[in-house]
Amino acid sequence: MNPDLLPAPNSPLRGIPVAEQTLPKLLERQAAAYGEKPLLRMAGGPELSFAEVRDRAKAAAATLQAAGIEPGDRVLLLSENRLELLEVVLGCAWLGAVVVPVNTALRGAQLQHVLDNSQPRLVAVEPELLAPLEAATTPASLERVWLFEAEAEVPDRALGVACEPFPELAGEPAATATEIGPGTLVAILYTSGTTGPSKGVCCPQAQFYWWGVTVGELLEIGEDDVLYTCLPMFHTNALNAFVQALVAGATFVIGERFSASRFWGRAAAEGATVTYLLGAMVNILHGRPPAPGDSAHSVRIALAPATPATLHEPFRERFGVLLIEGYGSTETNCTIGAATDRQRPGWMGVELADYEVDVVDENDETVAPGEAGELVLRPRHPFSFATGYFANEAATIEAWRNFWFHSGDRVLRDEGGWIRFVDRTKDAIRRRGENISSYEVEAAIASHPQVAGVAVFAVPSEMAEDEVMAAVVPKPGEEIEPEELIRHCEGRLAYFAIPRYLDLVAELPTTENGKVRKAVLRERAVTATTWDREAAGVVLKR
Repeated sequence: MNPDLLPAPNSPLRGIPVAEQTLPKLLERQAAAYGEKPLLRMAGGPELSFAEVRDRAKAAAATLQAAGIEPGDRVLLLSENRLELLEVVLGCAWLGAVVVPVNTALRGAQLQHVLDNSQPRLVAVEPELLAPLEAATTPASLERVWLFEAEAEVPDRALGVACEPFPELAGEPAATATEIGPGTLVAILYTSGTTGPSKGVCCPQAQFYWWGVTVGELLEIGEDDVLYTCLPMFHTNALNAFVQALVAGATFVIGERFSASRFWGRAAAEGATVTYLLGAMVNILHGRPPAPGDSAHSVRIALAPATPATLHEPFRERFGVLLIEGYGSTETNCTIGAATDRQRPGWMGVELADYEVDVVDENDETVAPGEAGELVLRPRHPFSFATGYFANEAATIEAWRNFWFHSGDRVLRDEGGWIRFVDRTKDAIRRRGENISSYEVEAAIASHPQVAGVAVFAVPSEMAEDEVMAAVVPKPGEEIEPEELIRHCEGRLAYFAIPRYLDLVAELPTTENGKVRKAVLRERAVTATTWDREAAGVVLKR
């Protein structure tokens, strides 16, 4: 490992005793250190100091206790970003209860699965999202429903149990933070579940601490920074951004949901210096027409994993923002990255010092440098990874086999230790005996100036294996000629990787977290409107 490639290990809280790597202890420590300095702000709403956030966490814990919630009980949250949501999260953390933030887009069987699997004793929900819950079968564990929004009409009962407004926070919890340990389960975060039932990732207290330390160092976050997110708080990215601010003594701002036309203006209004972008958001922002506000802000850096390599430099030139690559998942932590001045577009980074990384074959044997294999990971510190999948022993054993977490991602590591994403294992395409990376095909198509978004996936071939298909979203006002797009790919891709099929679509199906739902595209496959390169008589150069 070349230390010159790594972020400086200079987090102010790096190395604190393991017993103090809990959210309650962090809140206590930082409230004593920073007092009335702002820690949390809702965009356009209230602002709370470090001391006030700590006090609200304690009061929320007391309020949960008064409602009968005990350590280990699950509290399910179905809400858009709001102060009360974070108060419940921190109250559960203080009490030793387990918060279950749920994707607000879940409906039907997906929502029923989360209810059945997590078995919550309490549900806190926004009025607008009560109907999908009431359409589900009430879990036997449920005793009470809290309704966010004081002005809303509150029914006496919901889901067959008592329903009441979200209570005023008050009191001191009977249990103290000293009873919470680094391995205490604090959250169950459900994965997107695009190809099957979602799994509840069991996140212990210290995993959040290490997210704060590791990503804080990767983004060089200091106490003068303002961290701005418009991502949903039911997702690990936004929850962990709060802990990054807490650990660094910075300020965390929760903004409204992503809007490409308003993003930079909102970030500027909040004085943001650090932000968080998904790869699709980078494409959308860069695809908009240039505007005076593109660089009229204070954002210097953004965590933006999975950004196409060709966008890094143009994005920095236009918006003045350095995009930072890295690798992390809900089950793990930020395990791969590089120092800000050593970024290598197209590569995730190198193994970070607090984690172990390997690339293995189907037998869990390490593959040679330059050979693609599955990314497996494990921590060097206690409880810095998730501990398994909730009430799903078989999936836990499968994913954590041989003492490594198996990511399901195919990667390649070169002689210098740099790691490049190749594909999700389930998204791999095999055509005419050749393995094709959908990620690399997407990057080639995305480099076309008229393309706003793209997803590449396998569809059945008449010759058994796979054919390559791409769903392409044109930029607003643009018309893409399929053959011209195919010619664009020549010289950028091997001939066998160039798509046979193209669908020009208005949008791609995505999860609430912005991940493309390729399972939906594969199921739809070739339709009457699909352009077929072979039927069109387009011959590729070889």
